[in-house]
Amino acid sequence: MTEKEVVAAVHYIQSVVHLVSTIPQPTIAAVNGSALGGGLELALATDIRVGAIEGTYGLPETSLAIIPGAGGTQRLAKLIGPGKAKQLIFSAARISGQEAFDIGIFEECVPLQDVVQTAKELALTIANNGPLATKMAKQAIDLGLLNDLETGLAIERASYEKTIPTADRKEGLLAFKEKRTPSYIGK
Repeated sequence: MTEKEVVAAVHYIQSVVHLVSTIPQPTIAAVNGSALGGGLELALATDIRVGAIEGTYGLPETSLAIIPGAGGTQRLAKLIGPGKAKQLIFSAARISGQEAFDIGIFEECVPLQDVVQTAKELALTIANNGPLATKMAKQAIDLGLLNDLETGLAIERASYEKTIPTADRKEGLLAFKEKRTPSYIGK
């Protein structure tokens, strides 16, 4: 590839990975093995990550005299803090699943054979909640993180208010009162 083609390819890859982060519904990555470079960057674009304890993870691009180009420098720093992200990226470190969990890359870290099932169970738990509420919660969190606390609280209030007139809210309250499982319709 020419240098111009590389730049275009990286820009395209970054835009595709960014699309994952903008999906309005909650997203979960089931990382059932190792994820280095772009694979980890894709996982970082999701809301929740489940990883394999046996896996190896990292953004080793600096060992190739390049940097993570699909959002890894930004998402990793926001997720685990700039100091730890710089340490991992500058050193091109490869870390274990347990360490990835300990520093906050993964929300769950399980044996390899359990990764997909754990992610599916988590997805089902989320899917059983009000779909509009989970969408609004994701929006409030994501937009709030881009702003100061006062603005974030205003975003939260506006997101909450969008759930008030919904049929799902009424169903949730009625189901709670009747001590039964709610049946949400996404309206």
